Amino acid sequence: MDSMTFGRVTVTLPALDEPGRYLSNVTSLDSARGIVQDFQYGDADLRALDLSDISLITGRVRGLRADRVRLDKVRLDSVEFDTCDLATARITDSKLSRVVFRNCKIMGAGLTGVALDNVLFENCKLHYASFEQVRATGPVAFSKCVLTEATFTGCDLTGVVLDACTLRLAEFGPGKYQDLDLRGNDLTSMRGVAHLAKVIIDRAQQAELAEALIA
Repeated sequence: MDSMTFGRVTVTLPALDEPGRYLSNVTSLDSARGIVQDFQYGDADLRALDLSDISLITGRVRGLRADRVRLDKVRLDSVEFDTCDLATARITDSKLSRVVFRNCKIMGAGLTGVALDNVLFENCKLHYASFEQVRATGPVAFSKCVLTEATFTGCDLTGVVLDACTLRLAEFGPGKYQDLDLRGNDLTSMRGVAHLAKVIIDRAQQAELAEALIA
């Protein structure tokens, strides 16, 4: 099973290319059965994507563009999103396990009450995204993502890694941030740094955090 390591965290990736596995092309991510499995979906331009009480298991979503995205009580397990435009997406009360968002636009998105386990955001645009009551229940990494003016409120980001991300005016409200790995990022313009107790930083970043605290 493939994985990627960022600092102290190793994220297990979706197992989509194993020998003998076949992904069937589907025309919709919705199903009356409440489950879509072993699927491939993409190159779709939708006005809205509304999913509720459904499980998407073992699949690839590529080139999806949706003006409005609403995912409520959705389970994503071993799913990859590649080069998708999911701007202003709203994801609530859902669980994501072994999920990758790669080269995606998720600007202005809102994640509320979401559990993340082995989830990777890679090279994604998350400007103005809001994370509320989001819990890292397993390995989670943001790699080379833009999180300009993103907000984190009431989140448990214990052990999460932010790797080479843009954090300009990103705001961290009250929450749990023990062992949040911030090495390799510019921290000078972050907000809410007083809440970032017991995070992991390089020695040189101590001055950056001090500058952010003063600002």
